Amino acid sequence: MKNPIWAVVEFRKSRTKDDIFNVLKNVPIFSDLSKKELDEVEKIIHRREFKKGEPIFRMGDPGLGMYIIINGAVNIVEENENGESTTLAVLKDGAFFGDLALLDEAPRSASGIADDNCDILGFFRPDFMDLLYRKPKLGIKILIALSKIIGERLRRTNEQLTQLQKK
Repeated sequence: MKNPIWAVVEFRKSRTKDDIFNVLKNVPIFSDLSKKELDEVEKIIHRREFKKGEPIFRMGDPGLGMYIIINGAVNIVEENENGESTTLAVLKDGAFFGDLALLDEAPRSASGIADDNCDILGFFRPDFMDLLYRKPKLGIKILIALSKIIGERLRRTNEQLTQLQKK
């Protein structure tokens, strides 16, 4: 007979693993990956908790990777030299941000600040580069999906600029 205490621990472990799998599957960069491929990504994902008001990264920091919100909320904030800040977006459960850092290490253009206690997954550039060398087909699938997302954002930005110029 199993010890009921360990059964609860095993249930929580599997539930956490399932939660991460489901979160990853719903992120567009990973949505076309097979179960086996998602298992590979899951091996290099880092999970972290942030307290309300805690910075995930600061504007000007080198871009190290992207983040996925399991639960909580994150403010994307632009800060000026006077210490004033403008909230550009509030992201919630399932949202991802900082994905451009997977392609380069340019300084962050905004800060990510926990607006609530958050449970967040980090997918970092060095781990992604290692994955590209170890599993090139998987890495290329992720790169193509990332390129599509960045391309779509660029198209929307161009449309918005066109609309602003017409005004």
